[in-house]
Amino acid sequence: MDPLSEVLALLKPRSYITAGFDAGGDWALGLDDLAGRIKCYAVVEGSCWLTVDGEAPVLVPEGSCFVLPTGRVAVIGSSPDVVPARASTVLDPDRSGEVITYNGGGDVYLVGTRFEAGSPHVELLLQNLPPLMLVMTSDDRARLRWSIELMMEEFREPRPGSALMAQQLAHMMLVQALRLYLAAPAHDDVGWFAALADPRMHAALAAMHDEPARSWTVRELATLAGMSRSTFAERFRERAGETPIAYLTRWRMMLAADRLQAGDDTVARIAGSLGYESEHAFTTAFKRIMGMPPRRYAAHARQNGAGLPDAR
Repeated sequence: MDPLSEVLALLKPRSYITAGFDAGGDWALGLDDLAGRIKCYAVVEGSCWLTVDGEAPVLVPEGSCFVLPTGRVAVIGSSPDVVPARASTVLDPDRSGEVITYNGGGDVYLVGTRFEAGSPHVELLLQNLPPLMLVMTSDDRARLRWSIELMMEEFREPRPGSALMAQQLAHMMLVQALRLYLAAPAHDDVGWFAALADPRMHAALAAMHDEPARSWTVRELATLAGMSRSTFAERFRERAGETPIAYLTRWRMMLAADRLQAGDDTVARIAGSLGYESEHAFTTAFKRIMGMPPRRYAAHARQNGAGLPDAR
């Protein structure tokens, strides 16, 4: 499985609300429901302004798609100057699969979804992602346009199974939007996603994901990237925000946490399968990354499901 697919699989994104949104006049909504969630919407008609906390307002034109992956507070509206209402009072989760008309509608029409992340470590997995990913759906972006148009059909003409169909199309829209953003990322992005967009870094990331248990050296990864050891190490840290070995260790701990949650493996078996010669070495690494020993993590997961204890 490729790195993007593996991260999304570990996130366990499930569509929590998939709907159309038709707004008119002067309007603005404060997206106060983003913590631990990912929003992905397409602007089908009209345009709107989007302001992510700490960033300058961005005009989102017709024919574009945007992803908000980091949970930061954002405001969407007809103008950056309109005082926003709370989205949680407007976007009723019980109305998934419907078109919500706001302030009379008629000026801008969006379709999309809010994804609930099933992983308790969503912040670790999404750290350092850009607060806003904006892509155009025009030109050769046929797959993205196709999923959006089919989703619109399900809203316009509800049929048996429409809600489920819209949710499946929303997942396709999210993946295709991320693919398009990877094809033309911002040059100042930093994080695993930015590294994935770099063809040479992608080769090293793919290798680590293919064989997480292997005792990779920076030199071996540099060879796969077609670079010298020092140049590769510098470029990887510049793009990913951490060293290759730090990334590998963190990815191993994400895989271990997922298996500990499932409760099917012993700590010793997981440690060995991820390349650790001793359980002690694995436990030390796990506690450093996840904030608690693996046995405590597993015990709490069995008792409380996905919820985790305070690691302090």
